[in-house]
Amino acid sequence: MIFVAVATITAFWIYLGNFQPELLPATFRVPSSLLQKPSDHRSVGGTPLGLLLGTISLGIFVFAALLGLRKKLPFLPVGNVQSWLRGHIWLTLLTIPLILLHSGFRLGSPMTTTLMVLYAIVMVSGIYGLILQHKLPMMMKESLPAEIVFEQIPNVRAQLCAAAEKLHRSLKQEATSGSAAVATDVSQEEVLAGFIDQRLIPYLRARRGEKYRLGHAREADEIFRHLKLRVDEVYRPRVDEMRRWCDERRLTDAEVRMQHWLHGWLFVHVPLSFLLLLMTMWHAFVTLFRY
Repeated sequence: MIFVAVATITAFWIYLGNFQPELLPATFRVPSSLLQKPSDHRSVGGTPLGLLLGTISLGIFVFAALLGLRKKLPFLPVGNVQSWLRGHIWLTLLTIPLILLHSGFRLGSPMTTTLMVLYAIVMVSGIYGLILQHKLPMMMKESLPAEIVFEQIPNVRAQLCAAAEKLHRSLKQEATSGSAAVATDVSQEEVLAGFIDQRLIPYLRARRGEKYRLGHAREADEIFRHLKLRVDEVYRPRVDEMRRWCDERRLTDAEVRMQHWLHGWLFVHVPLSFLLLLMTMWHAFVTLFRY
């Protein structure tokens, strides 16, 4: 952070000394060794200082793009991943003043305007992702009573379905074997079996549980309250067990949503970052060899 602050102040100081020296107090004049010779370029980006600022920004883009490769090759003796991530964050933030100075605070041609818009999207998505990764883990810790390992969520859901199917078979067998018993007992077993078959199992198997009434805590509480009223005391522990299954399924749904929020921004940030890198390289080529 200190390096970025010092580098930003230094870059602005040299920029003002070369292009707007009247804005600097006499005691802060830039030494002649840092002043460039008069240039015929109408834009700041084509001057030696502008090219230097642009080259540094391009180098930072290349370094930022290598973070993904560094994560896949953790054994390389070139600093740990955490250090690369810190460098990725702070150095890309440094490109904001560097690029503004490189452009002279102007958009320019359609090509540079497109580059600036793309750069803005990449930076905004990166800052947004940084905020999410800072805030969401704390929110998950506070809002989720028990966090499940994300990779194990499909297994947890499969176990819930298997438990519901097992209870359904058990109730059907009890209903069949108790055909000679009191009709009300049989009907209660059939009520529970029908509830499992028609409402519980479809919800537990669903890819998106929030589409079902059982996927919402208040509605589920009301549904299970009515279900308890329809059965005798002996069957109510089973109703409570089904309710716990729904609670656990909602917990997995909440964690999946948060994980998607936590990582979904990368589907915008990463491809656009590589597109920005390619377009910046083309911009540098055109600037150096075509003009």
